[in-house]
Amino acid sequence: MPSRISPLQISAYTATSAVGVGKEAHADALAHSRSGLRANDFGEAPLPTWIGRVDGLEDVRLPESAAFWDCRNNRLAWLGLQADGFLEAVAAARQKYGATRIALVLGTSTASIGETELAYTQLDADGNFPPDQRRAAVHTPHSLAMFVQQVLGIDGPSETISTACSSSAKVFASAERLIRLGLADAAVVGGADTLCGSVLFGFNSLELVSTEPCRPFDADRKGISLGEAAGFALVERVQAGESATQLLGYGEASDAHHMSTPHPEGLGAERALDDALARAGLAADAIDYINMHGTASQKNDEVEGALVARRFPARTHASSTKGFMGHTLGAAGIVEAVVCLLAIERGLMPGTVNTRTLDEGFGPQIKLEPATGEVRYALSNSFGFGGNNCALVFGKAVAA
Repeated sequence: MPSRISPLQISAYTATSAVGVGKEAHADALAHSRSGLRANDFGEAPLPTWIGRVDGLEDVRLPESAAFWDCRNNRLAWLGLQADGFLEAVAAARQKYGATRIALVLGTSTASIGETELAYTQLDADGNFPPDQRRAAVHTPHSLAMFVQQVLGIDGPSETISTACSSSAKVFASAERLIRLGLADAAVVGGADTLCGSVLFGFNSLELVSTEPCRPFDADRKGISLGEAAGFALVERVQAGESATQLLGYGEASDAHHMSTPHPEGLGAERALDDALARAGLAADAIDYINMHGTASQKNDEVEGALVARRFPARTHASSTKGFMGHTLGAAGIVEAVVCLLAIERGLMPGTVNTRTLDEGFGPQIKLEPATGEVRYALSNSFGFGGNNCALVFGKAVAA
């Protein structure tokens, strides 16, 4: 088991998804079980499915100094960065530590591939991209991080993590290591993923996409609803006198059981859970709220539901929030971390929307309705293709 780590302070955070922009929009949707899913209206030949689409991205304009980076994914990131005073919080950290001492760790699974798809529809007679699409840096997996680093004016270590649906959960683990090893004094973490043809038709080819709004852990669940989102957090060493919510632990594991199916006994997921609890110095029964990965696919829900049932007491409140904003892939980890931070700060534990009848194989921990009460510790599960698993533990600051 890994050793306990020193907590990191979450000094600022924000999320943007199909339910709205910023913390207040998300808290309101979670409290009132208001889903942001809609019938698919993305693309010229929409698949018969439901999606979590962010309104207004087509009209977002990047700052003139960053216009080179224009694409749907970077527009979503820019929209998200402007919420909840996040830009100002990073500016204050930059003033405090210096630009070279702030790391950037972002997760994404598709980056700017939607723009690359568009460019391939605009090839000239010689098979070349049109002049305005000859932006090699935009058509790379690191596009998001390069764009965000520029607009934030930070020059510390910069990483892009792409481990499928655990990408923007694992950013917290990488940031902790960078800070602990003295390579940075603070880190901006997060991620963004946007809808595109590769995502929608790719998941459909795997027969994972539902023709109705997703119903996590439902006895009659039929698959996932894809979405898009962005989220960011500023993490730094705990500051004396501060009461900010903290990152207490993380666990990462790769079971490599199958390209797209979790280990049937949840071995990788359980290893990530055990390591996260060990680094936090907590037992499983200390967790008050669990944000489950809960995609509404048959196998993911089966494995995760069994894991939660056998490891946590019945009183634990667990739910999936995929029914609110859809499965946002590389952005799911950060958005669901934000849900956990809101739960701790506001005592709000969301339910599992759209689900009607829980599969009888799951335990009493999974709740369909929201609840209120003190949340001292929250766990967020993120499980990706290839067995790329990550678990995060957040908690209230402990008075000195």
